[in-house]
Amino acid sequence: MRGGRSLDTSMGFGPLAALVMGARSGDVDPSVLLYLLGPLGYTTKQITDLLDTESGMLGLTGASDMRDIGAALAAGDGRAALAYDLYAYRIRQYIGAYAAVLNGLDGIVFTAGVGENDALVRSKVCHNMESFGLALDEAKNKEHTPGLRELNQSEGRVKILVIPTAEELEIAQQCAVLCGTAH
Repeated sequence: MRGGRSLDTSMGFGPLAALVMGARSGDVDPSVLLYLLGPLGYTTKQITDLLDTESGMLGLTGASDMRDIGAALAAGDGRAALAYDLYAYRIRQYIGAYAAVLNGLDGIVFTAGVGENDALVRSKVCHNMESFGLALDEAKNKEHTPGLRELNQSEGRVKILVIPTAEELEIAQQCAVLCGTAH
């Protein structure tokens, strides 16, 4: 966002683009699709099912919920470690791309289930990003207090924020505006 206006989004034509998600693949080299269609003989429905419901964290670890993957990681599961590393790596790639588009960063926002609740993801995302101005305060990162939180060290020039998601409230407010009942 620049000046309150969106300049780009990680979403593509459909919901498969961008980050690896619970059961969705995220970005995939188009050559993979050609290989699945050609030499492996997959149908388009099989490919759709594979990319939409059988890939992502589920395909990497056997679980789609980051809480379950976190528990597997704590138990020493190597596939869970790979999934966490891949997830953070892909977020870091997008941060770098957007920093280039924006010519710098003012803030990074972590939100929703994983962003609000998974300190390890936030730590891995911010690790070794000092050249982008990120300096995560690990003590603040490990605290789990409700509401808006600022996690950057005082010397960090980029704000690192946790902002709780309020999708239902936003939907209700927009509906009220459309129905002419907003106060």
